[in-house]
Amino acid sequence: YKLSVSPEMDIMEYCRKEWRGNTPAAKRMRKGYEAVAQKFASIRRIRGDNYCAFRATLFQALSQATQLPRWLESEDFTMLPENLLSRYDWIKQWKLRQKPGKRMGEISDEIKEYLILLRKKWKIISEIKGPLEKQEACNKLFKNEDEEYSLYEALKFLMLNTAIELYNADKSGRRVPVFSWLLFARDTSSNPCQLMQNHLNHIGHSGGLEQVEMFLLAYALQYTIQVYRLYKYSTDEFITLYPNDPEQDWPVVTLITEDDRHYNIPVRMCQETML
Repeated sequence: YKLSVSPEMDIMEYCRKEWRGNTPAAKRMRKGYEAVAQKFASIRRIRGDNYCAFRATLFQALSQATQLPRWLESEDFTMLPENLLSRYDWIKQWKLRQKPGKRMGEISDEIKEYLILLRKKWKIISEIKGPLEKQEACNKLFKNEDEEYSLYEALKFLMLNTAIELYNADKSGRRVPVFSWLLFARDTSSNPCQLMQNHLNHIGHSGGLEQVEMFLLAYALQYTIQVYRLYKYSTDEFITLYPNDPEQDWPVVTLITEDDRHYNIPVRMCQETML
């Protein structure tokens, strides 16, 4: 197998290895890593294959999960594919990673399986009490390619569902977060159907998540995604929150990026930070 999340490494050691030169960019990166090292001791590299934003976010969420999120517990959660398909015929153009030729009518059962798998894995891992055992369970899950990619397929479908909800809310005059306007202001995604065809269908194949889609992922999971954007060091965008006005009760996961394209994860909070 290919390792999806590599073992931990000291953050500053990693930085020295990656950013040796004396260019302004290298100096900025080193400063950025120093700032992260005030809070976290280690870094884990995430495999880069256009799924890295999903992989980093889900790994962090699962490795600190202590209970199932409310939306995962709901009765109709696994009915999503059927319910959406009955209302939106265009969802039949959904592309599955392993079977790009399969039509949505045939694969609504498959997406249902992925959603059930997401709930099952989240439940199992959140019930593990010991931190070492929890880490071990996460490591094991992210070494199983079939399961791992099935989970990303589930996340993509949840993002589509969230996008449809936001789009409909806006059309009916209800308040929606600002990113939702930005999401549908793009020429390539002026409605959920275009978002699916031109963006969601391509995630993992020919591209990763764009910034505005990081907001959508955060809303779909009801998690705040906090990102250290190292190339923005010493600006007010150095630490960016998706969404930037998070709900109080949403858990927070932390990622690191050097370029808004690839994401790694910081681990082991320094003791004084925890206190």
